Amino acid sequence: MGDEDTLHQVMENLLSNALKYSRTRDEAVIEIWAQERERDWAVFVNDNGAGFDPRYSNKLFSVFQRLHRHDEFEGVGVGLANVRRIIHRHGGQVMATGSPGQGATFGFTLPKR
Repeated sequence: MGDEDTLHQVMENLLSNALKYSRTRDEAVIEIWAQERERDWAVFVNDNGAGFDPRYSNKLFSVFQRLHRHDEFEGVGVGLANVRRIIHRHGGQVMATGSPGQGATFGFTLPKR
């Protein structure tokens, strides 16, 4: 259960990031899936893009934080912060894993009601 418009924004932000950071690949591969868990639903977006250094994953969901240079990828660093804000308001959590040059997986949970 959740607000359709804001959850649509979450998916739009995650998919936009996956496309943006995969555009340098000869072939972009983006996967989306959901998992039903005991207490929540988990949704994931995985890409084969630029990835990120996991040492800095705590910065990913903060406003105006970027892990790549502005001349590499456009944006001001608010998309993932909005994702976190929306998901937290729905009672969920956000997560990210990645490795430089090996892509990234972003996900979120939404509690079952």
